[in-house]
Amino acid sequence: MPKDIMQTETSKPRTRQPFLRKPNATDGAAIWELVKASEPLDRNSMYANLIQADHFRDTCIVAELDDEIVGWISGHMIPGDDAFFVWQVAVGEAARGLGLGKRMLSALTARKEVRDAALLKTTITKDNAASWGLFRSFARDIGGELRDEPHFEKETHFDGAHDTEHMVTITLDGNVKAMQRAA
Repeated sequence: MPKDIMQTETSKPRTRQPFLRKPNATDGAAIWELVKASEPLDRNSMYANLIQADHFRDTCIVAELDDEIVGWISGHMIPGDDAFFVWQVAVGEAARGLGLGKRMLSALTARKEVRDAALLKTTITKDNAASWGLFRSFARDIGGELRDEPHFEKETHFDGAHDTEHMVTITLDGNVKAMQRAA
């Protein structure tokens, strides 16, 4: 068999998908390690990830593969607003290329705690191509409009120590929300 068509262990297609679930407090350390390994994400304290996994478990999600956390999205409903805010998205190297980020976003927006949100919001720096790609693709898939504008600015909010974060807003179309409720 010619070398260029020879099957190897690394060329086998993946048939298993990570299992999605709500996080719990015992996941805090593993989530922190995943975020730490997922540049350019800001590292929070391990305690912050533990609190997210415990107190905000209904609006966060983990993806597990072979008893390892390979995906994480933290989020919350914005108080006094009909918007779901996505704080961080992390996909470990073992799960990249599987569409896991979109699967986690879809699962989160379908949850009863989130599905009444009219908007999904997140902040992204202009140079984070992976995040822009994920959220543009998600918006396209659900038929939502994506807008962005500078929100937390480099000089005004970060004292020059961090690039400007753009507030990305995606409309969660009523038809999409109805489909999610039916699923």
